Amino acid sequence: MKCQPAESAGPDPVGQSSGPASGPLTSSPTAGQQQSLSRDVAVPNRQGLHARPVMQFVDLANQFKSAISVCKGPQVVDGKSPMEMILLEATQGTTLKLVVKGSDASAAIEALAKLVESGFDED
Repeated sequence: MKCQPAESAGPDPVGQSSGPASGPLTSSPTAGQQQSLSRDVAVPNRQGLHARPVMQFVDLANQFKSAISVCKGPQVVDGKSPMEMILLEATQGTTLKLVVKGSDASAAIEALAKLVESGFDED
């Protein structure tokens, strides 16, 4: 299964663009103002994604209109659902792929990647 937001239909063509050091930012144009972006991030904090960082992520994700998916290998979850996010069982060092599709995708992926890369202000 390809990691993509649930609302998107079918695979999107993906073009490379330069992104931050955490992982390449990829994007694909879609109809209208919609855009689809993805970025790989590594979980840096010692305790990984436990309840508090999951809620920080979900609270931030819900501030955006875009559809947000988070992938760990073949597992794809809704980044706006705390129950689904906790199922990722992402420990320190786990690489997650953030996939954001919508009109505010750029702002959403930047904010979410920054949150993860900061270690959720735990360490």
